[in-house]
Amino acid sequence: MKMSIAEHLKKHFWWLPIGPVPEISASDLHSSLSGDDRPQIIDVRTAAEWRLSHIPGAANVSVKQLKRNAESLELDADRPVVAICLSAHRSIPAVRLLQIKGFPNAVQLQGGMLAWWKKDYPTLSAE
Repeated sequence: MKMSIAEHLKKHFWWLPIGPVPEISASDLHSSLSGDDRPQIIDVRTAAEWRLSHIPGAANVSVKQLKRNAESLELDADRPVVAICLSAHRSIPAVRLLQIKGFPNAVQLQGGMLAWWKKDYPTLSAE
């Protein structure tokens, strides 16, 4: 089956931090964390950013390391995956990469951690 131009561009230029990807709002993510089908959370900020404040249960792998280390996260392809960064900029390529790697339910946190903090939802600090 021949790949469309859009699919070709998406596959080969996944790392561009522009263009739309599926999103989840901070409110919807917060609600889903108390349910039975909790999403898997990948925080693609730097380790230093993650240590300062992150969503409980989030795994950290920087967007620069995600392509090389995605398999080590042992994600379940049948469960939702939420990519998070500071402002929903770095999570765009993370979502694209996860989709290419077989995670069709990958989304980004709309507005990133800035939106999460604005709602004053729980965070953890590793410092």
